[in-house]
Amino acid sequence: MKKRVKWVSLVLLLSLVLSLLAACGSNNNNSGKPSTNGEKNGEPAATNSGKEAEGEKLKKVKLTWYLVGDAHKNQDKIVAEWNKMLEKDLNTTVDLKFTTWNDWQTKYNLLLTSGEKIDMIFASNWAEFYKLSKQGAFLDLKDLLPKYAPTTWGNVPEQDWESVKVGGGIYAVPNTNAEYTPIGYVYREDWRKELNLPEFTDVNSIEAYMDAVKTQKKVTPINGAAYENIATLFRASVDFQQITGEVIGSMSYATPRDIQVLPFTDEYEAWVKKMKVWESKGYWNKNSLSSKQEAGDFIKTGQGALYWRNPSSAGGFINEVKAKGLNMEIGYFPFSRFHNYVIPTIPIANGMAIPKASTNPERSLMVLDKLRNDPAYFNLMTYGIEGTHWAKGEDDKTIVIPAPGVDLNETPRYDIASWGWRYEPNMKKEKGGWEGLDVLKEEFKPISKPDIFGPISLDYEPVKAELAAVNQVFEQYGKPLMLGLTSDVDASLKTYRDKLKAAGVDKVLAYVQGEANKYFDEKGIQ
Repeated sequence: MKKRVKWVSLVLLLSLVLSLLAACGSNNNNSGKPSTNGEKNGEPAATNSGKEAEGEKLKKVKLTWYLVGDAHKNQDKIVAEWNKMLEKDLNTTVDLKFTTWNDWQTKYNLLLTSGEKIDMIFASNWAEFYKLSKQGAFLDLKDLLPKYAPTTWGNVPEQDWESVKVGGGIYAVPNTNAEYTPIGYVYREDWRKELNLPEFTDVNSIEAYMDAVKTQKKVTPINGAAYENIATLFRASVDFQQITGEVIGSMSYATPRDIQVLPFTDEYEAWVKKMKVWESKGYWNKNSLSSKQEAGDFIKTGQGALYWRNPSSAGGFINEVKAKGLNMEIGYFPFSRFHNYVIPTIPIANGMAIPKASTNPERSLMVLDKLRNDPAYFNLMTYGIEGTHWAKGEDDKTIVIPAPGVDLNETPRYDIASWGWRYEPNMKKEKGGWEGLDVLKEEFKPISKPDIFGPISLDYEPVKAELAAVNQVFEQYGKPLMLGLTSDVDASLKTYRDKLKAAGVDKVLAYVQGEANKYFDEKGIQ
């Protein structure tokens, strides 16, 4: 009996030694670092080394992703190339869909409430990220990120992860590309010079420019869709900081707790009366609210003069004009000069989130990790197909758009809402591009102020019905007033205010004020 026990013990000891040797041998390439592999639903996770042949080990899946905005003319070709890479590396394909810009917010919210199986979607504070996270629309990624997106987990700064935390959970992957995005106007600078007009400094100088363009050049200054072109100018000129849509916000960065319903202010009343004058002078068209064409399209054809853009978009617009050889000089005036400060975008101004209904969250994170950090993936989905949409410049950080011999009229520059995966080290500079963007960045740095409004978390559940009614009133009565598309401004303004009151705007205001004050108290903001 004793011999039997000794024999069994010897066998067990040998088995243990062999197991330890096998474990050591399998870990030789890890330099003593603990393994970061993880498994879920039978799938191996991505490794930190990135050398694992995932495509041979992963079960094939097809993901559905959504981006806001519009698809590019060549989107199918670009996604086909992307899917070839994904199938080889991750045994995955992606069906990439777009909301379009037309009524995108309604479509976006419907996607997240309909139960549609979506594996990843663009996310932003301006797309109600905090509200939707609180409501359970997105998956908490805190435990998944280190396993399935290890490179991203390691290179996103801690403060950026903080911007996407709600109740301790991480509900999105922010982009890592610091930007200053004050709205401004791109405009025909050559016309300003030709007409001997002053440089833009305020609303009056902009008005003088529009008047001269209309009367002397016989061109409608803001052709096509006009609402955002005028509403953004107004908000910037009075320093109105939006908190809830376009109706409720702070009346100044300097006094953040002064939150009001904008249409009840003296500034709004004076503005809509001025806009009636502008409309009567033909600064935009009667169909400007229903027009589906952007004002920028008319600038390129010599039929328009002003278009609202942020600096990055302005750079793209100006580069396109130059690349197409259009005979015009385009200038840019940022509205930040009205009050001499600029607010940088918070990281979750552009991010990617995984809806709760996703069936493949792990694989989506693996794809995003590739997309952000692998230059081949990043270049394709940010700039398009090499040799068609772009070509290499003199160094790795420079590109030429379009590729030599390509006509931009036939093959437009690749420009989609790719903000969610932008990672600054992989961004490239366009050769011969607009140098004004770098100049503006230097202008903005010393006047930068932190965003004290974007992080205010609102879920609106206590005022859901009232907010919906207020938004409907705004669409029906507020937009026409902003563009002077009414015969009697005083009567229309009274109706608008009465309708807002009836819709429950005071209850919404009280809710927003209360939540904002909690945030300001927490952060010590007076």
